[in-house]
Amino acid sequence: MTGAQEWQGRVGQNWAAEWERTDRSFAALTPHLLAAIAAEPGRRLIDIGCGAGELSMAVAAARADAQVTGVDISEQLVEAARARAAGLANLSFTVADATSWRAEGAAPDLYVSRHGVMFFSDPPEAFAHLAGVATPGARMVFSCFRPASENLWATEIARLLPPGRPAPVMAFPPGPFAFADPDHARRCMKGWRDVTFQPLDFAYVAGSGTNPVADALSFFSRIGPAAAAIRTLPEKARAAFERGLLELVQSRHVGGRVCFPAAAWLVSATADTL
Repeated sequence: MTGAQEWQGRVGQNWAAEWERTDRSFAALTPHLLAAIAAEPGRRLIDIGCGAGELSMAVAAARADAQVTGVDISEQLVEAARARAAGLANLSFTVADATSWRAEGAAPDLYVSRHGVMFFSDPPEAFAHLAGVATPGARMVFSCFRPASENLWATEIARLLPPGRPAPVMAFPPGPFAFADPDHARRCMKGWRDVTFQPLDFAYVAGSGTNPVADALSFFSRIGPAAAAIRTLPEKARAAFERGLLELVQSRHVGGRVCFPAAAWLVSATADTL
């Protein structure tokens, strides 16, 4: 589970420092998400959980007549996004919790997000708020992961980990697979109707360049479940995990890249407001 406190701390710091490699990991997904967004009307757009800003920048560049605002709870990620987006006059970023934030001026008519909505602590309340502060009939387009079993970058790393403590029981545990089940996601999306799910398979790129294996090991040491294990496991267990991770990464090295099968949903919905 990854919640607001982690994104405001170490996780946000690591993602801000690693934006080039995190963008790369989604490189085969992002064009499909952008195509889905391009099919929607909207001139006042909000990018929820904008991270280091790649999606926000692409949308702002494609819609010169629109105003795009990227919102993220991590100050470090917003700083990275602002540095990258200098020169785009129709794009701004703000540090805020999108689940309670309200845009100044005109209400948004299109929400977008690349894997940024699965970390809400109370999704029904968050989605209801987003619908409530939007224009009537506003649209939303976002991506999220399908089940972990279909995302081998997660399951194959998880198999290397020693048994851990049971996760605390939460009504809506935040994390990358929080919306993997469409029925559960629909129940979470209070205030939204006509919710559709389009499956998309893509290659999750973990390593490339002159030494893809070393690149992937470095990436995993900063981002995701492997990073937490390397940081917290006792020395002996950590050494065993790192050996297993090396073997796994080597097995996924093909054609100058280290890639893992990944699976996402492209989700769209309409605000159910009058």
